[in-house]
Amino acid sequence: MSLFKDNSVFNEKFGSYLLLFLIISLFCVFSIRLWYLQIYKGDFFFQKAQDNLQRRQQIYAPRGLFLDRNGVLLAVNEPSYSLAIIREDCPDLEATLVQVSNWTGIPIDQVMNEFSRGRNMVRSFENQIIASNLSFDVLTRVETESPYWPGVKIVVQPRRKYFQGEVLSHVLGYVSIANEEELRNDPELRLGDNVGKQGLEFSMEKILRGRKGLRQMEVDASGRILHQEMLLSPIPGQNFQLSIDLGIQQKAFELMEGKSGSIVVLDAETGQILALVSAPGYDNNEFVFGISHQKWQDLLNNPHHPLQNRSIQSAYPPGSLFKLVMAGLAYMEPDIRTTDRIFCSGSLRLGNRVFRCWKAHGWVDMTKSLVESCDSYYYQLGDRLGVDKISEFAVGSGFGRLTGIDLPHERSGLIPTRQWKLQRFGDGWRGGDNFNMAIGQGFTLTTPLQVARFVAAIANGGNLYKPSLLLDEKKEESEPLPWSESSRNFVYRAMIETVEGERGTARRLATKGVRVGAKTGTSQVTRLLPEHMEDDLEAVEYWLRHHGWMASFARKDDRSYSIVALVEHGGSGSRAAGPLVRSLLDYIFDEPLEDSIHKSESSTQ
Repeated sequence: MSLFKDNSVFNEKFGSYLLLFLIISLFCVFSIRLWYLQIYKGDFFFQKAQDNLQRRQQIYAPRGLFLDRNGVLLAVNEPSYSLAIIREDCPDLEATLVQVSNWTGIPIDQVMNEFSRGRNMVRSFENQIIASNLSFDVLTRVETESPYWPGVKIVVQPRRKYFQGEVLSHVLGYVSIANEEELRNDPELRLGDNVGKQGLEFSMEKILRGRKGLRQMEVDASGRILHQEMLLSPIPGQNFQLSIDLGIQQKAFELMEGKSGSIVVLDAETGQILALVSAPGYDNNEFVFGISHQKWQDLLNNPHHPLQNRSIQSAYPPGSLFKLVMAGLAYMEPDIRTTDRIFCSGSLRLGNRVFRCWKAHGWVDMTKSLVESCDSYYYQLGDRLGVDKISEFAVGSGFGRLTGIDLPHERSGLIPTRQWKLQRFGDGWRGGDNFNMAIGQGFTLTTPLQVARFVAAIANGGNLYKPSLLLDEKKEESEPLPWSESSRNFVYRAMIETVEGERGTARRLATKGVRVGAKTGTSQVTRLLPEHMEDDLEAVEYWLRHHGWMASFARKDDRSYSIVALVEHGGSGSRAAGPLVRSLLDYIFDEPLEDSIHKSESSTQ
């Protein structure tokens, strides 16, 4: 009996100890869990609780404005309304997205795609923008019906407005909604933000954007705001006053209507850009909230490429403009004199090839070769100087390299060398290559801005300035032309005689009271046309017509300009580009035409 009694006592005590052990273990588990939640993860869960009560909202900073040199507004910000949802507050997310489609008229699959794209980029209690740039009718309907749709919000965003549209499209560029790559690479961006994509909007993006502000709000369970305070005030983006003169820009754009090409006007003494026109242009306002697929395809498929900035992104053969470089180099050669003459019969034979001049000039010295633009003179000059000297001198004169303008995607053009041709074509440099290079044909390519910068240097005493689009930018330290002063003066005087001389190819630019110098150029798109077609532009297919150049400087009192016009497939420089520069001179100096300039306009170079 005692044995059973002892076992009973033991079992009773064991059971008590086991129960006590289980109670203590459970207490320990609860204690550890409580410590984990309250202490170890306390800050995290406190913040989560606060998020349910408090929300933070970013406040857009006004984007910096653009003004022209006279203070005229070029790009501003206007209020725009977007529709956003807060996923956490939507009791029926799918039904809410369907309703968004009904309000906006956007197909439901497109709404779903937009929602899916941004879901991982926006937290559940933040505004996720689904539709931007709401019309007034849509905005009114959403405001009226949104109380029945929890989680739907109207968000005010700044919208970029470009007052001049096409006129400044290639200078200002445009902003558009940030894509996924831009969102990943820039932590300051949020879904639906606009960023600069082209032009100054792109190159000045960080400065124009400013810094967003931050607002904290207390909300109830329905998302209604109970209280709010500003934690961080937004900092507006910096405004920029450009060197552009809107009047000159608009006049140049009007002159290019119906044409493809470029006009550049520089202040020759500072390198500041007064006009930078590329035609055709495009309406940069259409990109602000996303251009339609059809309009985008129309722009891409347009054979005249309106999205391309021809002033800096298109490189053309300079044609006879390159004779200015050749003359500057030849003047400094000890064994070449400006009075040396050659006889131009209208062509020159090299081996089995015949190189034509645009007319038979007779006896020609260096001055006459520039004034009347004799090709035969420069064929022989190129043969004497050779590619090595010409290439080095041309690069030093600003060709074949970037100008450094504050715009994206500038092209450097091309000044060929022996090594370049060997690497590019596996062929050596030949005598015919010297002939072509000497008259700005063959492989040589340049941009209108490079030409304008070079002409400005001839006019201002030999200073190659970095072209600037900003009015308040400090005058850049220039680099000198690799020319002697006497060489530059010789070319300077020859350009003036090209305008003022009886046989000059740029006589149409003569302007009363203004010292004007110029050089015409005609760039061959294909090999020389038959002689009977040279004067009949309509007889030649558009894409085979020559490009026409006119490069000039103009000085009156303390004003000095470099004006360059290029007309693609327009024919000779005098006929295609000359009238454009003539009209700009009239506009800038407001002087009447002289009767004499209407006489004898038969030159074709």
